[in-house]
Amino acid sequence: MEQIPDEVSDAYRSTCSTMRGRADLFVGFFEKGLALLRPGGRLGFICADRWMRNQYGARLRQLVGEHYAVETLIEMHDADAFEAAVSAYPAITVIRNAPQGPVRLVEAGKSFDESASRSLATWLLSEAQEAPADESFESAELRVWPKGSAHWPSGAPSKLEVLADLESRFRPLEDPHSGTRVGIGVATGCDDVYMSDNPNGIEDDRLLPILTARDTADGEAKWSGKYLINPWRDGRLVDLAEFPGLAAHLRTHESRVRSRHVARRRPSAWYRTIDRVTPGLLERPKLLLPDIKSTAHPVLDVGRYYPHHNLYYVVSDIWDLEVLGGLLLSDVANLFVGAYCVKMRGGTYRFQAQYLRKIRVPQPTELAATDEEDLRAAFRVRDVEAATCAAARVYGLDQGALAAHSATRPAARM
Repeated sequence: MEQIPDEVSDAYRSTCSTMRGRADLFVGFFEKGLALLRPGGRLGFICADRWMRNQYGARLRQLVGEHYAVETLIEMHDADAFEAAVSAYPAITVIRNAPQGPVRLVEAGKSFDESASRSLATWLLSEAQEAPADESFESAELRVWPKGSAHWPSGAPSKLEVLADLESRFRPLEDPHSGTRVGIGVATGCDDVYMSDNPNGIEDDRLLPILTARDTADGEAKWSGKYLINPWRDGRLVDLAEFPGLAAHLRTHESRVRSRHVARRRPSAWYRTIDRVTPGLLERPKLLLPDIKSTAHPVLDVGRYYPHHNLYYVVSDIWDLEVLGGLLLSDVANLFVGAYCVKMRGGTYRFQAQYLRKIRVPQPTELAATDEEDLRAAFRVRDVEAATCAAARVYGLDQGALAAHSATRPAARM
């Protein structure tokens, strides 16, 4: 969209209600193509699959989820699908004007060729439920598909079958039954003004020790000495007249602070950070997870620091956070996040709140004491294999299969 004139972009957006944010052009073509279908008619497109997991695809996923049925999804990330090189991994998506039923999923490998495609087509056009086996692709039939605007999963069909089973048997990580919540640390909009390791002259009660992703690299919360210069108290902006040290610091950088979008939008609150500082979060024990990692990296803060916006946090009313940390350290977290997130360069995942909420966990009261102890011990020494072994027992899964399904893969080019 950034490569076409504004007037053309505006015309697309006014015509196609699904095109919002940074939506690619094909989102509008999906919408118009679906509108042409008779009852039972099918639409088949081959294009990049980022819309299935990105925010800009939410309206299109909502449209499909409410009025159509995903029938076939062939992921071709590794296959040589075109004569020329492409900048994003493609998928063939077949959507039908009918109620949602089972979805036939295929992951094509590097050796996928015309012969394999003919074998695959025979199954896709038949009523046979048993998926074909071939060295160049993996296939399966998934009985349940995400509804509404929910992200569509990605990966090997056998992996998605495991996910569907877990989703049917366990509750989400963020759950009112356990008082468990997922959030993100504070975004300031100007870190070099609002973060300092030498905040001389600023009132002590305006300073919060802040933890960044870099401070968690070793698997422990190791504070670097930086403070968040906090203009909030009990969820409201403080009166600068009450804090001359804070006021002097902010006035020194006023032109830069006022130039931020959040300040221009609310001139009277020009000195606010983008996010409010959540009362009580500093003192609350929490698991912290860096945003961009190749595998899940939960770190325990016992209640000493406030998280920066490159850290996501998990708090709970009843979970022993070391036990929960063991589950999140295991390959289960990678299994879920890897299926739903948009992969980054270098094989890394985005451990954002929307993807962390996809993780399923048992009820804390249902865990055996031995499993709790094993998860706790594995978390304390950062033993992913031991955590995965204990998690496999808890989830009723084969450990080897779990590890294989959660392994990272080459990432889609962004």
